[in-house]
Amino acid sequence: MFQAEIKSRIGEDICILIRLDNHSVNYICDCGDASDLGVKDCQNTEVIFISHTHIDHFVNFDTILRHQLGIGKRVKICGPLGLSDQVGSRLQSYTWNLIEANAIVYEVREIVSKDEILVSEYAPPKWEKKDLGKLAEPFIYSNDRFEVAFEQLDHKIPSVAYFFKERDRVKIDLSKSNHRGGKWVRRLKEAYENGQEEIKLEIEGVEYCSSELYDLLEIKQGDSLGVIMDHAASKENHEKIRRLFSGCRQVFIECFYKDSDKEYAKLNYHSYATASGRIMKEIGVKTAIPVHFSRKYDQTEIEELLAAFKQALTE
Repeated sequence: MFQAEIKSRIGEDICILIRLDNHSVNYICDCGDASDLGVKDCQNTEVIFISHTHIDHFVNFDTILRHQLGIGKRVKICGPLGLSDQVGSRLQSYTWNLIEANAIVYEVREIVSKDEILVSEYAPPKWEKKDLGKLAEPFIYSNDRFEVAFEQLDHKIPSVAYFFKERDRVKIDLSKSNHRGGKWVRRLKEAYENGQEEIKLEIEGVEYCSSELYDLLEIKQGDSLGVIMDHAASKENHEKIRRLFSGCRQVFIECFYKDSDKEYAKLNYHSYATASGRIMKEIGVKTAIPVHFSRKYDQTEIEELLAAFKQALTE
């Protein structure tokens, strides 16, 4: 199951840290100013997901860079077209005469379209851009535990929304049999996943056909989590959200403006409380969390915004 924590305090820019149970690394969504993002959080991060590079979503990249120097890992940075040159500019803005060549490598993945993702990398000490071609898979990121799909929403520029989907897992219920566990369990799971019904398995001296044991298996549905940052509350954006996030267990969605300021929301291609709450209700999100409020609001106004969001979820 995904565990997500908002690392930015009220009045700061947005930053969300995502972890997965029994998984050694973590993931950062957006690099806004965030007082609660610690050194270990940054050092254990394998991928940084950027929605767009307005200053309130990218200003803290330098702090993350500072904490990651010397970890000797390859860190991926995902986001919209243009991100690679912007990362390169940040890296080139410092003097690096004392850095070791293997201190860290950044791999940047830029979304051109649903079908085209460009890949480049930067390595010290010169931090020169190296083009690596195009990503050969449809997901912006994937590993053996989960995959990350995306949509580009309209914020007057592309703003990337991310959908984290844990892979379904095959589990075995030994209580349904008199067998003890062993190597055969892993082989049975592999046979099921690969559609191999005639694989021979030996259990305690008795040979079985893999399909004879399939009734011991069950599929555990993977968890899901969404991060939807700045976007206009438009029909087109809501259709994209509906298409990707329907039924998602937990979604963090921007709620920049109060309903009384929805004209500002329209002007600035942002969402507002009722619009964000309503689309979350329409697509059946189990836990919808409003985030990223305008810094012009005081605590009372934020509470008003949250109440409108909650009402839209329940009405």
